[in-house]
Amino acid sequence: MSARLSTPSRRLAAIGAVVALVVAIVAASLAIGKSGDGSAEHESSAAGTQPSFDPRQSTYDQLEQATSRRKDGDPLAVGKADAPVVLVEYADYQCSFCGRFTRETQPELVRKYVDAGVLRIEFRNFPIFGKDSERAARASWAAGRQGRFWQFHDEAFAKLRKGDALAEDKLADMARTAGVEDVEKFRADMNGDEAAAAVKKDQEEGYSLGVQSTPSFLVGGRPLAGAQPLKEFEAAITQAKAVKDAAGKPGK
Repeated sequence: MSARLSTPSRRLAAIGAVVALVVAIVAASLAIGKSGDGSAEHESSAAGTQPSFDPRQSTYDQLEQATSRRKDGDPLAVGKADAPVVLVEYADYQCSFCGRFTRETQPELVRKYVDAGVLRIEFRNFPIFGKDSERAARASWAAGRQGRFWQFHDEAFAKLRKGDALAEDKLADMARTAGVEDVEKFRADMNGDEAAAAVKKDQEEGYSLGVQSTPSFLVGGRPLAGAQPLKEFEAAITQAKAVKDAAGKPGK
């Protein structure tokens, strides 16, 4: 990570230690929660009751404000820019659990929450497994330049691919399958300075937050680590929306 961070990265770094602690606490609470089925808790949340008090809520609010980009036309995002809840995902294309989330959980979140205008999903390239991951990250960004990021993203995560399976020619084949029309432009963009800068920006954001593994998520600023069961994402989304509703805060 660059020794000289931008102002947004400085703000993120200032709360990075707090985030690491929150992630540890949340992970521990999830592990404890697995000892029961949690059905009563989720039913209560789904019924629209008031959000439970959480002393870490101010930290979640800061994280959401610092990380949610909410840019119209962002090719690496799906959902309304003013959706009440934003889910930010930090992922690596060689990560098997990232693929599991993409194949099993994300489609349900899109169907149930994104299509309903409740949730926006913003993807961050966070390659941690070396040059092959970095190349795939740049390739996904390049596909986004032609409006085919999510199609490429889904194709790349359709099965676990590592090493030579993410060589440039293989990535170009995936781009064709994803509907990228100008593959030569795709190759040029993938190898250009803008792609490298975009990936680095996402990496710096993640590192500033203390992200160490993939996939890592923020749901309304609330950390979730790993490919958690669907019900954990549903509970986090419901809680984040309830907090917004109670405070009278529209997505912004």
